[in-house]
Amino acid sequence: MGIFGVDPRPTGQPRTDADLLTAHVNGDRYAFEELFIRHQRQLYRLAQLTSRDPDDAADALQDAMLAAHRTAPLFRRDSAVSSWLYRIVVNACLDRLRRNKIRAWDLLDEQVCGSVDPTGELETTILIERALMRLPVEQRAAVVAVDMQGFSVAETARLLGVAEGTVKSRCSRARTKLAESLNCLAAGAAAD
Repeated sequence: MGIFGVDPRPTGQPRTDADLLTAHVNGDRYAFEELFIRHQRQLYRLAQLTSRDPDDAADALQDAMLAAHRTAPLFRRDSAVSSWLYRIVVNACLDRLRRNKIRAWDLLDEQVCGSVDPTGELETTILIERALMRLPVEQRAAVVAVDMQGFSVAETARLLGVAEGTVKSRCSRARTKLAESLNCLAAGAAAD
C-alpha cells in the first residue's frame, strides 16, 4: 500500500509474493491461500523429490504450509518469499524422514536394477527418481535444489542452513552416486 492507503501498482497487476505475505501478516484472509496456490505445484514436486513417497510429500507439504502460515510475521525479507517457502518444505521433509527413521534406499534395495525399461520419458523419470531415492537425504536435498530446482549454491546453502562448501561436496557426492545408480538401473533394465 502506498502512503495514503492506495495500492501504487497499476490496476489489475498481480500482487508479488512479498505483497501477499505482507497482506497475510496484516490480516488479509485470502493472501496466504493465493501465495500457496501460486507455488503449490513446485512445492509439492520439491516435497516429492525430497521425501520417500507421495503420501509423505503431501504430509510434509501440509506441515510446511502450516509452519509458514504461523511464522509469516517472522519472515526477515533477506531472501525471496519462494526461497523461504522452499526451505520450510525441505526442512519439513527432512524432519518427517528423521522422525520416521525410514531410509528410502533400504526399501529400494529389493527393487534395484532392472525393473524398468528405459525407453520412454516416463521410464527415464522413474529411473532418475529411483536413483534419487537411494541418496542420503542431505545429498538428495542439495542436488535437487541445485540441479533440479535451479537454485545457486549460495541460495541452497541458505535454504539448507549449511555452508556453501557443504552444498558443493554434497552435490558432488550425490552426482557420483546418481551416475553409478543410473548405470546400474539402466544396465539392469536393458538386460530384461
